[in-house]
Amino acid sequence: MSGKQRFDDWPERYDRWFETSVGKAVLKYETELILELLRPGRGERILDAGSGTGIFTREFIARGAKVVGLDISLAMLVYAEKKAALRQVPGGKCPMPERAGQAILRQAPGGRGSMLLWSVEKGQPLCYSGVTADMTALPFADRSFDKSVSVAALEFVADEKRAVAELFRVTRPGGVVVVATLNSLSPWAARRSANARRDPESIFNRVFFRSPAQLLAATSVPGIVQTVVHFGKEDDPATFDRSEREGEGRDTGAFIAARWEKR
Repeated sequence: MSGKQRFDDWPERYDRWFETSVGKAVLKYETELILELLRPGRGERILDAGSGTGIFTREFIARGAKVVGLDISLAMLVYAEKKAALRQVPGGKCPMPERAGQAILRQAPGGRGSMLLWSVEKGQPLCYSGVTADMTALPFADRSFDKSVSVAALEFVADEKRAVAELFRVTRPGGVVVVATLNSLSPWAARRSANARRDPESIFNRVFFRSPAQLLAATSVPGIVQTVVHFGKEDDPATFDRSEREGEGRDTGAFIAARWEKR
């Protein structure tokens, strides 16, 4: 990828929001849902498409997966690599899948187009590679990964069917594809759209909100879908857990995630 990308100026701002009280709660429920649907396992090869600052990537690494983080923004990947959960350890081998992208974030000694990382929590060497590319044209061979996941990236892609098809292409038969995005049926989407109309520079003027049904329809493969974050930004944090319990089974949570198994 060349030239300045949309999120090159966003890494620190993006992470700071998840350090606020509401941001921490949102991250908690989103992470629980993604892990429930993806179920990353030790030694599994996982593609994290639209990995950003690595907030979700680190959860997969902590569970022993070998992760390729792909993002259109090199600045996001560099920021992710500097974080403690993605600390580099010299040496070791963790080869990239066949036909890896032309813009590898960094090449570690002894590992072709890869970085060997250290999990602070587990104290064990684990593998991670960062690649800059567009998720609608993944630079990997067919069936390169055991599982593919994309979190909060599809809302910036106009052709959702092409993006999801690419995730299926690079996932092996019997593998899992999980995609999460912003829900058009949520009050969060209505408020963000209204605020964006008053601010021409808002990132939400360039977002594609989708409903749970629209997300499932991105592929003809049968899947399941769930939503979380049923509380509002201004609600009392003490009510968040109750709102989530009451919202189970509803399709109006701010965050939707779909899971498919590749046949």
